[in-house]
Amino acid sequence: MRPYHQVPIQECGEPLVAIPLAMFAVESPHPYEKLGAPYGEYSPYFLRRSVVESLITAQNHLQLLRPDWRIQIFDAYRPVAVQQFMVNYSFAEAVRNKGLVEENLSATQRQEIWQEIYQIWAEPSLDINTPPPHSTGAAVDVTLVDENGAIVNMGSPIDEMSERSLPDYYANSEQPDAQQYHALRLLLRDVMEKADFKRNPREWWHFSIGDQMWAWLHNQINPGQNLVARYGRLL
Repeated sequence: MRPYHQVPIQECGEPLVAIPLAMFAVESPHPYEKLGAPYGEYSPYFLRRSVVESLITAQNHLQLLRPDWRIQIFDAYRPVAVQQFMVNYSFAEAVRNKGLVEENLSATQRQEIWQEIYQIWAEPSLDINTPPPHSTGAAVDVTLVDENGAIVNMGSPIDEMSERSLPDYYANSEQPDAQQYHALRLLLRDVMEKADFKRNPREWWHFSIGDQMWAWLHNQINPGQNLVARYGRLL
């Protein structure tokens, strides 16, 4: 259980709606769909209605600061079945990258790899009290695209399982281009937060509104507020 799972959920019943993709940049076909992820009835480019409205607000803020830049939507709504698929895929990839064979893993090796996976991926829980954030339709993974349509280099790719995924990883780094990467991450954070999104403390690309993580982050800043989540798991 993550700390934000302590936040109660009072589901508001707001529907999922399609994101107006003409306003944003997207990768087509979707990266997880190419792997065979089972999205079912909805594409990955759906969110709760109010979250879509806030995403449009964030895009408008970006336009004021960087005309002709766009937010690229990497992933939005993600059913638990897709979460399970991607967790399993990431585990298998981590095993291969380490030069190991899954059938030969020791219990300790298996546990260590799963710990790495869950540094990035939420557990695909079916408990209504502990939904993966994307399964609520309130979380979105985003990056930036410049005026030439090129994805902006943020210092690490989305979903990378390393410390480079931490939002402030480059803040005090002396690596080449570190301050540029940090400034770009701050730009993304600022335009999203102007629309009331909150960023996952462990992932520079993950933002949400109205879910447990969002409420928990608000409450950390304002301890007396005691916000609850308004979006729970959909499927």
